[in-house]
Amino acid sequence: MDQADALPIAELCEERRFLLDVTCWMLGSLAAAESAVDETYRRWYELSDAARRQIAVPRAWLARTAGGICLGRLALPGRRAAWHEEECRTRPTDVEEEAGRIVLNALESLSPAERAAFVLGAFGMAPGTVAGTVGRTEPEVAELIERARRWLRVQRSQPTTPQQHDAVAGAVFRACVTQDGELLASLLWPDVTAFFDGGGKVRALTGPVHGSRPVADSLLTLLARLPRTGLTTRSVNGRTGLVARYGHQVAAVVSLDVADEHVGQVWVTLNPDKLRSWNHPRLHTDGGPGSNRSRSL
Repeated sequence: MDQADALPIAELCEERRFLLDVTCWMLGSLAAAESAVDETYRRWYELSDAARRQIAVPRAWLARTAGGICLGRLALPGRRAAWHEEECRTRPTDVEEEAGRIVLNALESLSPAERAAFVLGAFGMAPGTVAGTVGRTEPEVAELIERARRWLRVQRSQPTTPQQHDAVAGAVFRACVTQDGELLASLLWPDVTAFFDGGGKVRALTGPVHGSRPVADSLLTLLARLPRTGLTTRSVNGRTGLVARYGHQVAAVVSLDVADEHVGQVWVTLNPDKLRSWNHPRLHTDGGPGSNRSRSL
C-alpha cells in the first residue's frame, strides 16, 4: 500500500460521509449513493501509486469523480431520480426532515446539469471544478446554479395543492387542444425547461428546451392536430398530466411540475419501452382511473 493512503480513521470516515452526502443529494437514494461512492473509490485504487501521489487534494479528486459518476447516471435516457423512502436524512428533527424532503423533491425536477451544479456548488466545490465535472463553462455553471436556486425558492415558498395543479394542468390541456401558443406560454414560467425522452427509439429532441415560448412551440409541434391523434388528461406520477395517443396507442406522456400556478418543468416521455404499461389493454379507454377528460387534437 502507498503510505500516502494512510490516514486517521476519523478522516477516512469524514471523507466517505462527505462523498455520501454529495451523491445522496444528487441521486436521492442512499443505496444509489453508496453505489456511486464505491465506484469512486474503485477508480481511485485503479490509479497507480505514482498517479495518486500527483493528486494534490485527494478529497477534491474524489468529489469531482463522484460528481461525474452521478451526472452520468442522471443523464441516462429518461432517468429521473428514484426518490425512495430511504432518503438522505442527516438532520434529527421532524421539521428539518420535512424541509429536507421538500428540497429533495424540488431537486428531482431539476435537469441533471442543474442538479449537479447546485449540489456540487453547495458542498463547496470550486467553480472551475464544478464546470469541469458538469462539462460547462464557469459562467454557464453560474447560470445553472442560479436557475436551480430560483426554482428551489419557488418550490419551497409556493407549495402547490393538488387542486391548483389540476387547474394549471387543465389549462395546459386546453391550450394544447386549441393550439393556442400565447395561452400556453402564459401558463409557463419564463425560465421553464422541457425534457424529451425518446430513449433513442424515436426521433425526439435530444436536449432540454428552455424558455416559455420555445417550450410552448415544442409542445404544440409535438401535439399538432393530425388525423388519429388525441389528447387526454390523466394521473401521471400521482398528479394530473397529459397523455397523447396515435390511434389506440399511447405515444407520449407529459408530466408537469407546477409552482405558484405556473409550470416550471415539463417531462415528455416518448420512449416506446417506457410506454408499454400505458398501452396495456385496460388503459386504452379514456374512462379509466385518473382520466379527467379527453378530446381529439
